[in-house]
Amino acid sequence: MNLYINKENWDELKIRLKIKYPQLTNADFLHKEGKEESMFRMIEYKLRKTKKEMQEIIAGL
Repeated sequence: MNLYINKENWDELKIRLKIKYPQLTNADFLHKEGKEESMFRMIEYKLRKTKKEMQEIIAGL
């Protein structure tokens, strides 16, 4: 997923994803610089979404 995540847009994205998918926890959103791909793969797995589906979800938020 080729997304640039900074502090401002990450906080907003995290809130919107948690509202849309309440099964996601704070632990699912642990953001470490340079480890975004790994985090998104775990979220994809938990939501049972493909990478393309997640990209579409994030683009729509």
